[in-house]
Amino acid sequence: MPYIVDYEKVSTVGVESSPVADALAGLRANEARYYRNKYGHVFTVHPAGDVPDVVDRVSRILREERDIVLASRPLEATAFEVDGLSMAYVFYESGLAVNVMYSIDDGGKRAVGFKLAEGMEIPEELAARFKFARQKSKLAGVIRGSYFVIKGQY
Repeated sequence: MPYIVDYEKVSTVGVESSPVADALAGLRANEARYYRNKYGHVFTVHPAGDVPDVVDRVSRILREERDIVLASRPLEATAFEVDGLSMAYVFYESGLAVNVMYSIDDGGKRAVGFKLAEGMEIPEELAARFKFARQKSKLAGVIRGSYFVIKGQY
């Protein structure tokens, strides 16, 4: 069942099994606020099992671009289009959020972003490959993030 993420009243609905559920819910709400304020988009997530195509696409891009296979279980996912960008998000039980930004037009921006919920360790699959910058958020505390540019066609 889809869940509309409320960034004014943060809830752990859908991410309760995460050891950092409160922080992950805050991270998810932070993303919802961004898309609502910038694009007027209502950020809606689905249980990962209900949208396997989204999870599979994100996993495929990680695997084919950087040989990354995440060990954590996906909890929720979403995909949508805003302002000429195809966006996909997967929220993992560990507290990791992965997003794929893919410009619909050729030659546009295409990247994978990683955001770590406060309190989680950097996943082993990412630790040696990426440096994570810190950002403060009222909803999510301290978010650590990194990204890479997508080179292939998906």
